Amino acid sequence: MIPASIQAHLDTPFPVSPDQIGLYRDQACIMLKDVLNVETLAFFEREITEQVLRLNTEKTALENRDTYGKAFLQVTNLWTHSDVVKTLVFSRRLASVASTLMEVEGVRLYHDQALYKEAGGGYTPWHTDQYYWPLASQACITAWIPLQETSLEMGALEYAAGSHTLEIGRDQPISDKSEALIHAALSEAAVPIIAEPFSLGEVGFHAGWLFHRAAPNTTSKPRKVMCVIYMDRDMRLKEPSNNHQRLDWEVWCPGSQVGDIIDTPLNPVLV
Repeated sequence: MIPASIQAHLDTPFPVSPDQIGLYRDQACIMLKDVLNVETLAFFEREITEQVLRLNTEKTALENRDTYGKAFLQVTNLWTHSDVVKTLVFSRRLASVASTLMEVEGVRLYHDQALYKEAGGGYTPWHTDQYYWPLASQACITAWIPLQETSLEMGALEYAAGSHTLEIGRDQPISDKSEALIHAALSEAAVPIIAEPFSLGEVGFHAGWLFHRAAPNTTSKPRKVMCVIYMDRDMRLKEPSNNHQRLDWEVWCPGSQVGDIIDTPLNPVLV
């Protein structure tokens, strides 16, 4: 059962100003303060953490994992396992921000994922999400929702502002190689890096082709983050460019066809 005060909060659109829309248009990322209140975050942190602990399949010791495995514990589409989490993922408050920032008429869900960077967890290399996604346009966006105040030492997300216009590195999965190659490209292009702590209730939004990374978690506490990925409600499926995109097609868009709008039971319109 969702408390009435939290449901009302999630049903209320968050105001996004013209200046914020313009900033996102230019740099393809933005950090917005006070998107979610303390009561809402505390309520969903308990449920999301419970589901992550229940559904996580990673059993290898942290020190024995590869770079990707050390970066975070990843549990996907929690909304299909918990009606409580579904309330957050389907919330009008978050979806309306995504739609407004992308300047589209509405959005549908691509998928959600919890990313828990364990205490002592490794860095998340520079990468771009849309390398993994068989989506025909750039109209997709991730809401990165920290479930606690998140310092740089804990592994707050870092953005390369405006890097969605760069094409070098778009063919790289998350790896030590992507970290080195993209870091060099960003340095050469003098791309400004946004590396700031997230306050409680602050949510980051970034485009699918934006380069981003996170430092290791050098604290004694896990960095708990929930992500919701949205796409234009008229998004079409493209022919996959790599095996990762083919797998995403099968997992996140089952039954959809290349060239068609991605309209499946896993991809409902949210606003």
